[in-house]
Amino acid sequence: MGKQKPIYVQSEIKTSMDKLWEYTQTPDLHTAWDLRFTEINYLDKKPDEPQKFLYQTKIGFGLAITGTGETAGQVHKENGERISSLKFSTEHPLSLIQEGRGYWKYTQTKKGIEFETQYDYETNFGKIGRIIDAYLFRPMLGWATAWSFDSLRLWLESGLHPKQSLQKTFTYWTVCFLLAFVWFYQGFVPKLIVSHPEEVNMLAATIGTSIDIIMAVQFVGIAEMLFGLIWLFPFNKRKLFIVHAAIMLVLTVTAWFANPNSFIQPFNPITLNLLMIGLSIIGYANSDQLPSAKNCRRRRTRGTRG
Repeated sequence: MGKQKPIYVQSEIKTSMDKLWEYTQTPDLHTAWDLRFTEINYLDKKPDEPQKFLYQTKIGFGLAITGTGETAGQVHKENGERISSLKFSTEHPLSLIQEGRGYWKYTQTKKGIEFETQYDYETNFGKIGRIIDAYLFRPMLGWATAWSFDSLRLWLESGLHPKQSLQKTFTYWTVCFLLAFVWFYQGFVPKLIVSHPEEVNMLAATIGTSIDIIMAVQFVGIAEMLFGLIWLFPFNKRKLFIVHAAIMLVLTVTAWFANPNSFIQPFNPITLNLLMIGLSIIGYANSDQLPSAKNCRRRRTRGTRG
């Protein structure tokens, strides 16, 4: 297996150089937006010494990876560009990372600050560690870096704190998974697998009996399953939530005309459909200003150098 490419992320942020520097170089502010670190503590130093620090990353189940780092140098160029380079390492037995190095680069542009990072590291656990890194850990770490950069951008540009971004993202995707489950289940079980008599009767009352109703119900089931899967795709579904709420209103009215008695049954269309509309409203309310790794550049452009 060949050597892996370094992780590279670039974001353009509409803010001042000093403010971006503060939010990326102050430990408490840094850990607020960066998913990669739970805690960073600067150690005491003399004025002419490099800044050393301790870091911690919680990985769940009460476990945390700890390590040390050192700011290797800071360069303030005549054109206003700033570079902060560092190296880091850990001896924690669970850490896939052994040691690494990288930099942060701040470049003034007409629109704001071009903020970029590149870093690389050596792995533990031999060949197995390199395989895990190549196919799982490095892509995940690259995504987390880009998502964090966009979360920082929203914080500086819109005042949306990273904790709020996390809450909105969690709520948004919870709604998406719930809608995906409901649509897939409703298409798969009562229509495609069972072809429930109630489903058959309702569709027959809606479109007539001149076609094979069982086949039509199964076709509708497949369509519902595909619609459910759409909710799992990684694109912003703000407009889809509006369309979905409208669809549920239409389906509710259609169910009434097809079988009014269904509305007085213990499990009836109106309760499910209103719940689905409610989920659409919640999803819509949480779908604006969501951080996304897609908003960052993940590959170098020609002429870009660290």
